[in-house]
Amino acid sequence: MQQKQDFSLQGRVVAVAADRRHHFSKPARDRIVLVEGHGIECDAHAGPFVRLRYMARRRPRLPNLRQVHLIPCELFPTLLRAGFEVGAGDLGENITTAGLDLERLPLGTLIEIGPTAVVALTGLRTPCVLIDRFQAGRKRHVLLSAETGPAFKSGVLGVVRAGGPVAAGDSARVRLPSSSFRPLPAL
Repeated sequence: MQQKQDFSLQGRVVAVAADRRHHFSKPARDRIVLVEGHGIECDAHAGPFVRLRYMARRRPRLPNLRQVHLIPCELFPTLLRAGFEVGAGDLGENITTAGLDLERLPLGTLIEIGPTAVVALTGLRTPCVLIDRFQAGRKRHVLLSAETGPAFKSGVLGVVRAGGPVAAGDSARVRLPSSSFRPLPAL
């Protein structure tokens, strides 16, 4: 069933981040490079197979649907009002966007970022216990009722369909899938 499109199809990149090691937060960078079918160059979550440590130990040959983590900067003021100061990269995201309601986009949406990069959305980022270890009590502020929209407000995950450089200030354009609307699953 096709749902009404009540989200923006044009946004921009606010910040980019990457980390070679598995840390919860990622340091900001001037630019990152997306590599087709691989992820972010020099990032711990890059690769064709799952890199999430918990899953990689149990099923190391699963395809990596978490090559890129995007989060809307519009989440930050909401968390600040709840007493949590969060900035770009703090929640482990690679790309912080503005103007896109990422969690409401359908499965298979393509996001064209910068001059050549394309990310295909694969799911909602599931908030884990590490969020509370980062800032105690914050997890409950990114869990929402499924009746009001997506189950989580902690960004989306995707795979790189076309590579290229991405930097703050780049455009982020949404291309919706031609198939019927399917919400992003939790990953």
